[in-house]
Amino acid sequence: MNRIYKGQSALRITVKTFTDLEGVESAVIRYRKPDGSVGSFAAGVGDVARGVLFHECIEGELDKAGWWMFWAFITFADGRTAAGEAARVFVWKEGAG
Repeated sequence: MNRIYKGQSALRITVKTFTDLEGVESAVIRYRKPDGSVGSFAAGVGDVARGVLFHECIEGELDKAGWWMFWAFITFADGRTAAGEAARVFVWKEGAG
């Protein structure tokens, strides 16, 4: 499947930060939904050296069809923070062509 659907829970969102994540205290994947509301998903570190973060979606998280924006936000142990470049992703309504 190449499409992401509203309500889908068998999905891993992966973002590349292109930053060495050694010393990261916390990491989230922030989002903006099609209705403009914002929030974040807890993220795990998939590859420290390559700067890969991921989030395993659960039921109900992708609750709107339309264009979503996703980006990484990391906080290092020394208090520094970094936001990643946003990626625009379309979430389809099930059964839509």
